[in-house]
Amino acid sequence: MSACVPTRATDPSDSNPTRRVHPPHSPPPTPPRRFRIAGADVSASIAVFLIALPLSLGIALATGAPLQAGLVAAAVGGIVAGRLGGSPLQVSGPAAGLTVVTADLIHRYGWRTTCAITVLAGVVQLGLGCLRVARTALAVSPAIVHGMLAGIGVTIAVAQLHIVLGGTPQSSVLDNLRGLPAQLARLQPAAVSVSVLTLALLLLWPRVPGRAGQLLRRIPAALVAVAGATAAASFAGLTLPKVDLPSWSSHALAGLPEGPVLGLAAAVLTTTLVCSVQSLLGAVAVDKLVAGRPDLISGAPGSGRGARVGRSDLNRELLGQGAANIVSGTLGGLPVAGVAVRSSANVQAGAVSRNSTVLHGVLVVIAALLMVPVLEFIPLASLAALVMAVGIQMVSLHHIRTVTRHREVPVYAVTTLGVVLFGVLEGVTLGVAVAVGVALHRLTRTRITHHEREGVHHVHVRGQLTFLAVPRLSRALHLIPHGADAVVELDGSFMDHAAYESLQDWQKTHTAQGGSVELTGRRPGTRIAEPSDSAHCRCRPWTPWRNHQCERPYTPSAAGHPGASGEPGAAQGPSAGRESSGHELARGISAFQRNTAPIVRGELARLAREGQQPDQLFLTCADSRLVTSMITSSGPGDLFVVRNVGNLVPLPGEESGDDSVAAAIEYAVDVLKVRSITVCGHSGCGAMQALLTSEPGGTRTPLQRWLRHGLPSLERMADDTRPWARLAGRAPADAVEQLCLTNVVQQLEHLSAHESVVRALREGELELHGMYFHVGEAQAYLLTGADGDGLFDHVEAAADLPA
Repeated sequence: MSACVPTRATDPSDSNPTRRVHPPHSPPPTPPRRFRIAGADVSASIAVFLIALPLSLGIALATGAPLQAGLVAAAVGGIVAGRLGGSPLQVSGPAAGLTVVTADLIHRYGWRTTCAITVLAGVVQLGLGCLRVARTALAVSPAIVHGMLAGIGVTIAVAQLHIVLGGTPQSSVLDNLRGLPAQLARLQPAAVSVSVLTLALLLLWPRVPGRAGQLLRRIPAALVAVAGATAAASFAGLTLPKVDLPSWSSHALAGLPEGPVLGLAAAVLTTTLVCSVQSLLGAVAVDKLVAGRPDLISGAPGSGRGARVGRSDLNRELLGQGAANIVSGTLGGLPVAGVAVRSSANVQAGAVSRNSTVLHGVLVVIAALLMVPVLEFIPLASLAALVMAVGIQMVSLHHIRTVTRHREVPVYAVTTLGVVLFGVLEGVTLGVAVAVGVALHRLTRTRITHHEREGVHHVHVRGQLTFLAVPRLSRALHLIPHGADAVVELDGSFMDHAAYESLQDWQKTHTAQGGSVELTGRRPGTRIAEPSDSAHCRCRPWTPWRNHQCERPYTPSAAGHPGASGEPGAAQGPSAGRESSGHELARGISAFQRNTAPIVRGELARLAREGQQPDQLFLTCADSRLVTSMITSSGPGDLFVVRNVGNLVPLPGEESGDDSVAAAIEYAVDVLKVRSITVCGHSGCGAMQALLTSEPGGTRTPLQRWLRHGLPSLERMADDTRPWARLAGRAPADAVEQLCLTNVVQQLEHLSAHESVVRALREGELELHGMYFHVGEAQAYLLTGADGDGLFDHVEAAADLPA
C-alpha cells in the first residue's frame, strides 16, 4: 500500500458505508429548502404574460417571420434568460428594436439562415460575456442608442401602416413611403376599422377614470386592445386576414447559414450589437426601477423570502442573453433581448425575484400549445396597429429633449436618418462617426479672451484646454504687461499636461517680475495650485469664509487686487496674515458673479419680471449661524424672511412698540398673500441668554428695550400650570434651550394677536408653524403638539411631510 494513501480502521458497526458521520463541534446540516414561488411573483408573471402574448405575435408579424417564432422567443427569453441572466427582474423576448434587423435578414437570407445567424450571435454574446466586456457596451453614447431606437420606430410604424390600411408593406422605408398614396387609394375599410378600434382602446384604456378605472387598469392595455378588436371583428363578421399558426410539427428550425461570408459576419455583428446594447441598457434601467422599491433593496419583512434584489451583473446578463439566443435560434425563434415594456411592467406588478420572469415564459409555452384556436381569431390588422403604436412610442420626446439639452442633436439626427435610409448597422456606424467628430470638436474648440478692467487684466478660457490651444493661450497671456495684476479664469473641465506646464511657467515668470496672478476654476474653490503647494481645496457650498483654504492668504503685495484696501498694513492686528473683512466680502461677491450668477440669472430675471410671490413668511433670529435658505432648501422668491434678535414678535398696540415686525407681517399676509408663517428659534441663542441673566433696573440700552418683548416667554417658562415646551426623545439640555423652545411657542401666540393674521386664520388662508434648529447637531425640529402642548419633533432626512 502506498504511503500516500491514508488508512482507516473499519468500524464493525458501520453497516452502511455511505452513511455520513456528523463531525462534532459543528452545526447540524441544514435541511434542503423546498422550492417556493412568492405570490407576488405569480401575479407579476401573469401581468407580464398578458402583455407579452400579443406583442410577440405582432413583432413576428412585423418581421415577416412565422408567427410561432415570436412565441418561441418569448418563452425562451423568459425561461433561459430569466434563469441565467444577471438582471433578475428584466424580462427578455422578441423586441421591437430588433424588428428591422430581423426583417432585413429574412428578406436577404431566408428564415432558416436567420435562425442560424441568431445562434451565432448568441455564441458571440457568450464570448463577450466571458471576456467581461459588458460595461464597455455602455460607453456607447445615449444619443446613438436613442437615435437607433427612433429610426427603428419610424421604420416599424411606416411598414405597419400598410397592413393597417389593408395592404402589404415593402422591404424599405422609402418604398413604403412611395407606395403610401396608392395604398390610401385602395384602403380596406374593415382593416382600418379594426386598427382604429385597437389604437383607441390602447390609448383610452389607461385613462379610464374613477375607482373602477383603478381596477380595470390592472389589465394590460395591449391585451384589452387586441381582445376588444378581435371580439368586435368576430361579432361584426368582418372578413380579414387573421393569425395563422401552422402545426408545430411543420415549424421551421435553424439551418446551416447560406450566403456570402462577409454578409453573414456583418449580420451576426449587427444582431449581436443591437441585442447586447438593448439588453444591457435595459438592465441599467431596471436597476433604477428597483431602486424606487425599498422592499427590494432592503428585503423588508413581508416582501417574501429572499426579496432583496441586488444590482444587475451585466456580464452575467450578457451570458444569459447569449444562451437564450442560442436556444431561440436553434428552436426557430426570433432574436432575444431585454424588453423595456415588459420589464417595467414586471417591476411595477410587484415581482420580487427572477421566478416571475421564468414563470411568464412557462405561461407562454402553455398558451402556445393550448390556445392556438383562440389566437387564430386575432386579425392581423389589430396586431399591426399594436406594433405601429409601439414604433411611434420609440420616437421618445423625452429622449429628444435630453439630447437637445446635452447638445447632441446632430448625433441623434444622423443616427435616426441613417437607420431609416440605410439600415441599423450603417446608421449606428454613422452615429458613432458623428459622435466622435462632435467630441473632437468640443475638445479642440477653445475660446480665449483678454480684456482689462480697472487696472486688472482678465484672461477667460472657455472650453477644454489642450495642447492645440497653447499657442492662443500664450498670445493672450503675453498681452499682460510685466508687473500687472491678472486674473485667469478657466471655464472648462479638462487641462492636459502641455497646457498646464505652459500656464505654470508663465505664472512663475509673471510673479517673479512683480505681478500678481489669480487662477480660478469654473467651480467655487478650484484653482491651479503651484507644484510646491501642499494644501488641497476643501471648499464646499455654504463653507464659511474662514475655511476657504483654497484661496491665497492675504499679503500686502496683494493689496492691488480688487476688493483689497490698497493700504500698507491693512492686515495688521490680531488677524494679521489673514485677509481683511472687506476683501473677504469682495471676494465672495466676485465668486458669486463668476460661479453662481450665470446659473441663477435666468431665474432671477423671471422673478424680476413677475415680482415676488413667496408662499412662506419665515421669521427667525439674526444669528449669523442661521442660513435660512440652507436649512429650508429654498431658493430665490420662496421665502419672505424677517430676522431680528431673538426671533421676537411684539404684541400689537403696545406703547412704544416696534412697528417693523408688524409691518412685515401685514405686508406678507395682506399684500403677498403668504400661505404659511413659521417662527424659527435656535440653540445657543444669545438673546435668550441675555433674558435669563438680565437684572431689573439699570441702564436701558436699545438691546434691553427690545428684549422686553421676550419677557412673556420667561413668564411662560416659570408658569407651572402650563405644559413645558419640549423636544421629542430627550429633555432640553439646559435652561437656555428650554427658554428657546418656550419662546417659539410664545411668539406664535403673539403672532396670532395681529389683526391681519387673525383674519387670514379665520378664513382658512393661513397656517402657523413653529420650528427649532439645533446648530451643533444640524437638526431641525417642527412644533407638532396641538393646543399649546409644545412638542417639537425632529425632522427625518427622508420624511414625507405634508405640504
